[in-house]
Amino acid sequence: MRYNLPSGMRYSSLGERESFYKDEFDLIKVGEWLQKRGHIEGLVFAVVIGRHTKIFPKRYKDDASTTIIIDEYENLEDVKSTILNFTPESVYYDRNVYTKNHKIIGQELAFDLDPENIECPIHGTLENKMNQGQGLSFCEIELKMVKEETIKLYEELLSTFSLLEIIYSGRGFHIHVLDEDSLSWSYSKRKKFANKIRNRGYLIDVWVTSGSMRLIRLPFSLHAMVSRVVTPLTISELESFNPLENERCTPNFLKQNY
Repeated sequence: MRYNLPSGMRYSSLGERESFYKDEFDLIKVGEWLQKRGHIEGLVFAVVIGRHTKIFPKRYKDDASTTIIIDEYENLEDVKSTILNFTPESVYYDRNVYTKNHKIIGQELAFDLDPENIECPIHGTLENKMNQGQGLSFCEIELKMVKEETIKLYEELLSTFSLLEIIYSGRGFHIHVLDEDSLSWSYSKRKKFANKIRNRGYLIDVWVTSGSMRLIRLPFSLHAMVSRVVTPLTISELESFNPLENERCTPNFLKQNY
């Protein structure tokens, strides 16, 4: 069963994934974003080949739903080569901060807002959709609603943090906290803060903010379930942002079909 998506969004084929990572995946921009984040020593990447789309190279059938860790590489070009080998539906990085000896010394704080968590006036709640086997489905209405939710949360977080980065994740939005002191927050402190934000009505994924799920989408990678590029945005850009029309987040293989 395929998930229902807004018009203009669709699964990427293996060939389209390959062409994106060969010709469009911008390692300079990836490197610049990671430098802004800092603490790139020992940074770990990961891919999922075809868990949700069920599209994967035949040779990786047994590992299609596995999270494959990339922790042995020389540079970003090496990471790109590994990604091309798997042609995955998703690429992530690990928010944990490590020493040279791979000891965890902190974690980047982040907030994840996804459209399926929004109660849609047409499609109902996440539970309604899950009962139909459509837990990751979303519509244009939910997309607009989660954007508005992200703007409100960004403004809320400014009362606590000063360095915030917004990322369009391909489906919803991530807000990354780059304040240095937040890296040392304990799991219990992150979870307490996440619950406080959730209790204020923001439909974040608590398990992401708490750190139970430490992987997060790599900016400038391809979200192959919707054929959109994971794209950093300023708050002013977000206000007018429409991923169904925006060229920055639309891969070339879709532009050629317009």
